[in-house]
Amino acid sequence: MQQRLKDYAAAHPGDGWIIGRGWNQELWPVKTFPYAAELDSIVANRPVVLERVDGHALVANSAALRAAGVTAATPAPSGGQIDRGLFVDNAMDLIGAKIPDATPAERDQWLAAAQAMLLGYGITATADMGTDPGSWAAMRRAGEAGMLKVRIISYGSGLDGAKAISPTGPTKWLYAEHLRMNGVKLYGDGALGSRGAWLKAPYADKAGSIGLRFHSDSEYDALVADAAARHYQIATHAIGDAANAQVINAYIKYGAASGDKRWRIEHVQIVDPKDLPKIGANNIIASMQPTHQTSDRLMAEARMGPNRLDGTYAWASMLRTGARLAFGSDFPVESPNPFPGLAAAISRLDMNGQPPGGWRPEEKVTFAQALDAFTRGGAYAGFAERKFGALAPGEWADFIIVDRDPTAIDAQALARTKVLETWIAGQRVWAAPAKAAAGERGK
Repeated sequence: MQQRLKDYAAAHPGDGWIIGRGWNQELWPVKTFPYAAELDSIVANRPVVLERVDGHALVANSAALRAAGVTAATPAPSGGQIDRGLFVDNAMDLIGAKIPDATPAERDQWLAAAQAMLLGYGITATADMGTDPGSWAAMRRAGEAGMLKVRIISYGSGLDGAKAISPTGPTKWLYAEHLRMNGVKLYGDGALGSRGAWLKAPYADKAGSIGLRFHSDSEYDALVADAAARHYQIATHAIGDAANAQVINAYIKYGAASGDKRWRIEHVQIVDPKDLPKIGANNIIASMQPTHQTSDRLMAEARMGPNRLDGTYAWASMLRTGARLAFGSDFPVESPNPFPGLAAAISRLDMNGQPPGGWRPEEKVTFAQALDAFTRGGAYAGFAERKFGALAPGEWADFIIVDRDPTAIDAQALARTKVLETWIAGQRVWAAPAKAAAGERGK
């Protein structure tokens, strides 16, 4: 991380802020968090803020702390932690609020780059979980210019973000059903990697800590009640079993099972087995990411201990409750490439075939179930069924051409599937470079 920072600073001289994301201490030989001092030793004369891969922690150098007015006496807000320049979850806002906002031109550039990457991975539609007004404006500009290719189902960043975009409820579909704001993204806790996931019992590798609870029951109930009154679809991030229990209970209290609300829980990574049946029984959508299991398994074992793993990344158990699965990748936390996710879902193996036999293999799903969760399930979770998500009469002709038959290969080969062409609304919007495509066809 320090070397990348040094290289970037040398290539981009000046006094402006350096912003980055993607570090993961779990991948380092010594799994310790970075602090301000490590950044100061590389760049001391301009603000530096580097966000953890999961977006639930950041480390800032001393120049950034000074610019944000943060001192050793600054208290951490509820649901956050501060430690020597390391800011976790709600404490991140102390720094984030001071980072200069991106210009419209920068946002347009970022959206174009993101679309190109998604199309190259065969992604024709996606959910944007936490759209701020500036990003929504960029999406609208792309739509008006005819440059919005990927279909985006948007969820406003918190109630304030959703209200700023559309205060009276979800928007209509725009630009030939390429863009719609469905509702609101809320948070119940942090992430497992930064020990911010809110657990019912203390972490096995940090005695006395149960993670970060973002809201009291009454606070979270008020958010759900407000969102429901505006007819927003509610999507709540919940990783730990305590956070999932809070979300499930609030959803039930405010009528998740009545009408066609399709309230979602994002990640649903660790669920108390006694809470699992409530998800299917109340029409709650389990929005899960199979590659989290393969990248998190060793960390999950360390955080939870060997005797608390029932209900973790429990895809098959979730299906048995009658819940509708919506699979995704949680990019940019993981790669947007769906094929490693499909492979993980059916095998519980990572890209290197580990661990032998799969991790907790009883939670594997079939290829048909995994494909449904990545396609029809995702569309249903965004109120987009009968528009896209399947090749069927009356739906948009969104499809991809790949280099192998995904139904006739093992998980390791499936994970390495390459996209040759991506089509949206019957138009080819992306094709692999000619040499690469020819090489893949020759295999």
